[in-house]
Amino acid sequence: MMSGDAPVPEKRFYERIDSRRFESNWYLVHCKPREDDRALENLERQGFQCYRPILAIEQCRLSRKRVADRSLFPGYIFIQLDHVRDNWALIRSTRGVIQLVRFGNYPVRVADAVIERIRIRLSSAEAEPYLRTGEHVRITGGAFSQLEAIFIANDGDRRVILLLNILQTDQALSFPLESVRRIG
Repeated sequence: MMSGDAPVPEKRFYERIDSRRFESNWYLVHCKPREDDRALENLERQGFQCYRPILAIEQCRLSRKRVADRSLFPGYIFIQLDHVRDNWALIRSTRGVIQLVRFGNYPVRVADAVIERIRIRLSSAEAEPYLRTGEHVRITGGAFSQLEAIFIANDGDRRVILLLNILQTDQALSFPLESVRRIG
């Protein structure tokens, strides 16, 4: 080495840094009540990779059935973070976020396999029906108002067939969908 030249670090030092692997893991973010969408939007805007499992559910609104999206885990979002590259302090100050879910002082790590199983299961899932066969319902309109019945089947898009006990005899009758509500 010549005088005046800076010392050259050993090659091993460079190899160790180049071969170092940064690993990101999934964690769980607790959101403020009914602010899952806001938290998800703000976290993604900051560059974080997030996942909010959504389940399609059939609902009855304005006498029509429609499919609505609902969070599988209301109040929670999965987020992928790296211990070295990501700024975790940003998460706490994000609108809609309360905190990372922790046990003691340490955030809970969610296994990649769990996230993958959720994604696979939701990709093959059909919309959850508004009423299921055998479910107890209450009739809210007409001559049979306030009686309880058992849902048997759909009778088109706007009617349902219910099993009603009238004078100690079970009768299957058709009712408008808007006059039937779930019990409970």
